[in-house]
Amino acid sequence: MTHSITTLKNCPAPAKLNLFLHVNGRRPDGYHLLQTVFQLIDHGDTLHFTLRDDTALRRVTDLPGVPEESDLIIRAARLLQAEVLRRSGALPRGVDIAIEKVLPMGGGVGGGSSDAATTLMALNKLWNAGLGKQELMDLGLPLGADIPFFIFGETAFAEGVGEALQPVRAPDCWYVVIEPGVMVPTAAIFGSEHLTRDTPPVNIADFSSHSSATGFGKNDLQQVATKLFPPVAEAVEWLGAYGDARMTGSGACVFSAVATEADADAVLAKVPAKWKAWKAKSLHRHPLMEKISAKL
Repeated sequence: MTHSITTLKNCPAPAKLNLFLHVNGRRPDGYHLLQTVFQLIDHGDTLHFTLRDDTALRRVTDLPGVPEESDLIIRAARLLQAEVLRRSGALPRGVDIAIEKVLPMGGGVGGGSSDAATTLMALNKLWNAGLGKQELMDLGLPLGADIPFFIFGETAFAEGVGEALQPVRAPDCWYVVIEPGVMVPTAAIFGSEHLTRDTPPVNIADFSSHSSATGFGKNDLQQVATKLFPPVAEAVEWLGAYGDARMTGSGACVFSAVATEADADAVLAKVPAKWKAWKAKSLHRHPLMEKISAKL
C-alpha cells in the first residue's frame, strides 16, 4: 500500500452545541429517541497524526483519567485499521496520535466523539482507505451516537438516537459557554426516573422559523442535570441574566447565543472566577473537511 503523505498535523476536532434536545420516547432496547440540532463551533481539540514503521496504534499524549486502551481515539483507529485489513488484505501502518486537549470531559460538547471522528477522517486520508462519508459514519456509530454528526460535518437536524441527520441552517452568531466545573455522566441523566420522555416530535420547519439560535424548544435533560448537579443550575441562572441560557447535551456546559464577538467579550468579562468560560463562533462546516476533501 503506497502513501502520498505520512503526517497530518493540526487536525481540528471542534465542539458541538445542542441548540435544543428533545426526548421523544424510548426504544425496546433502552435507547432514547431524540430530536436535536447539532451546531459546530470554532473551539475544540487539535490532533496530530504520524505514520509509524510498524502497525501499532499509539496515543503519545498522556490524558489523566483516560487510559489509552479505552480512549475513543484509539478505539476508532482500531476499527478503521481492521476495516482496511478486511477490504485490502493488508494491515495499514501504525500511527502515533498526539492531542492538544481543550474540551472538558463530561461537558456535553462532544469532545471524545469529535476526537474519534477526526481520527476516522484523518486516518481514512493517511491510509488511502477510500471510505466514503456514510461508511465512516456507520463505522463510528457503535462507538458513540454523536460521532456520525462530526463526520457529517455540518449543522444538522438529528433524529433517532442521533444518527439520522439532515442539513439545516442555523443563525450565524457567537456563543458564550460556561464550564460549571462538574463532570456529568450521561448514563445518570438518561437513567433518571425524572427524565421527561414524551416531548412531541417537531420538524425542521418548526426550528427554521425561529430567528434566534436558542429561541426554539428546550433541553429535556437539563431539568434532571440541574437537580443532580447544582453547579449546572447555578450556571444556567447566572448566564440567563444575559440571554436565553441552556445546557448542551447531557451537561455540564451551559451556553447562550449573542450577536457579536464584542457581546461575547462583554459577558465573559463578568463571569465569576470560579468558572471556566469561553467564546466560540458558529461554524457551517467541519474545518477538517478542507484538508481531506479529496477523500470525502
